[in-house]
Amino acid sequence: MRAHLRVARPASDLARTERMYCEAFGFSVLARFQDHQGFDGVMLGNAGMDYHFEFTQCAGHPVTPSPTSEDLTVFYLPDRQVWQAACDRAEASGFIRVTSFNPYWDVSGRTYEDPDGYRIVLQHGAWTA
Repeated sequence: MRAHLRVARPASDLARTERMYCEAFGFSVLARFQDHQGFDGVMLGNAGMDYHFEFTQCAGHPVTPSPTSEDLTVFYLPDRQVWQAACDRAEASGFIRVTSFNPYWDVSGRTYEDPDGYRIVLQHGAWTA
């Protein structure tokens, strides 16, 4: 059986978050909804991937995003040119490069933070289980 992963997070500015993640990581809008029991949201990813991101806002009861410095999404990019291009797009899209709390991620990767404090690590290397 193959599973599909959804990473769901509140966002303080849904339009900004959508723009940044699409520009930086090449995601497309897979679906969106408005006023679904008070929530607006957007699902970002690419068709055929085993994961996607969902970002939401609730007008009636706003949730302040509160990730920690160890809440990470890690993308493994073994090809150096692909990795560097991803880093360049992240920075051009408004992600801020930060020093990782765990120094392991700074050895072969770069950690970026979005305006809500969510961290993405672009790891130059292949995932080996």
